[in-house]
Amino acid sequence: MGADDSQPDRPRIDQSATIAAPHTGSLSRRMMLIAAGWISVLLLAGGWALDRTLTNLVEDNFDSQLGYLLNTMIVVSEIGPDDEVFFNRPIGEPRFLEPGSGLYWQISAEGREGFGSYSLETKPSQSLWDRTLELGPHHDDADPHFYDSFQFPDEPIRIVERTVILPDSDTRWTFAVASAREELDFQISRIRSILAYSFAILGLGLFVMAMLQSYYGLRPLRRVKEAIQTIRTTGSNRVTDPLPLEVQPLVEELNALLAHSQKQAEEARTHAGNLAHALKTPLTVINNAATAKAADLPDTVIREATTMRRHVDHHLARARAVGRRAVGHAQTQVWESAEAVRRAVERLHPGGRFDLDGNRNARVAIERQDLDEILGNLIENAAKYGGGSVFVTVDAEPERAQCVIWVEDDGMGIPEDSRTAIFDRGARLDTGKPGTGLGLAIVRDVAEIYGGGVELDESEDLGGLLVKLILPRAG
Repeated sequence: MGADDSQPDRPRIDQSATIAAPHTGSLSRRMMLIAAGWISVLLLAGGWALDRTLTNLVEDNFDSQLGYLLNTMIVVSEIGPDDEVFFNRPIGEPRFLEPGSGLYWQISAEGREGFGSYSLETKPSQSLWDRTLELGPHHDDADPHFYDSFQFPDEPIRIVERTVILPDSDTRWTFAVASAREELDFQISRIRSILAYSFAILGLGLFVMAMLQSYYGLRPLRRVKEAIQTIRTTGSNRVTDPLPLEVQPLVEELNALLAHSQKQAEEARTHAGNLAHALKTPLTVINNAATAKAADLPDTVIREATTMRRHVDHHLARARAVGRRAVGHAQTQVWESAEAVRRAVERLHPGGRFDLDGNRNARVAIERQDLDEILGNLIENAAKYGGGSVFVTVDAEPERAQCVIWVEDDGMGIPEDSRTAIFDRGARLDTGKPGTGLGLAIVRDVAEIYGGGVELDESEDLGGLLVKLILPRAG
């Protein structure tokens, strides 16, 4: 039995399992809480306002009836021969004649001994029977005065009173009409009950509507999730489902991201294939030479290893440029990079002449390391293959949408029919000078990664080669 047979089977951990991303809560729950809060606030405020309005209307109507009875009493009141108050005609309200009916009137005069057969200071209605309305001392109201009173046990009443001077009398008479609040309170209670039920049903309906709105309103986001899941499972590279206008910008950005990722993946596959193909031939040559035990095996290994290193350096440069481009939108000042490269090349070629001119404020959308590498290749090639003079112009064509950098030398230049082939990896016109032949190839590839390019021409001022480096301007 092997050593591993005694060990229990352990569950295998899927390293590709998706890790849950942090979140800030549910949009649906947040929307429903906000809706519930606002619905509650608005319903409470609206209910309170409506309750106050309807309650005031009912009370005003109740007070109007009391005021009408009070005015009727005053109109039919006269002063008799014995300076007593009497009604010249019936008021027309039978409840005033029924004891304990809940509707009462009373006439009083402060400081008087009595009226007719009454020995009190008040003259009450028959409905009051043996009770008296307590109107409060020294109360004098020229206009009707309404207020609530709880002087009768188990019978809250509402009173309206007014002080007047009747014709042919100097006495200030206080007329009062009182009515039990039972009917008024019942109407108010019924109104509030109806309001409570109505607003409860309205609030429940609004909250259900908010839930449905949240569910159906966020449904397109769930469709986006399903579309992304379909992309992950089927290998599609676009979201093609029709979606609402508000979600369409998100879908467009998602499709752009997918296209960008697909482009990067294709570039990576292409670079890997190119590198494998480029290394295959040198490795085959070395293997054949080693198998045959060739006499020039060391020279063959050195030569083919140099070729492989050239290919590796080229693809590493491209890979670094692609990786830095994916990080974000870089901004680099061209003058600072060109000045740093010029100082470095001057130390390598102390006898040369290097001039720098142009727009000191020009900025390009490229990483500083990549710009240094590009300008380093161009300026070093100009110093190496030229006659000793190198002229760099920053933003030489300011009218163009992209930034153009000129690198000129006073060398022999490159014939027009060879300007395309010179960009091939390993292509060199002057094999007598050291180099790998990767300078212009790297410059072209890195510039194209950032959306730029390289053009070759003849320098009108120096007579040698003019390299036009085209890079996107920084926004």
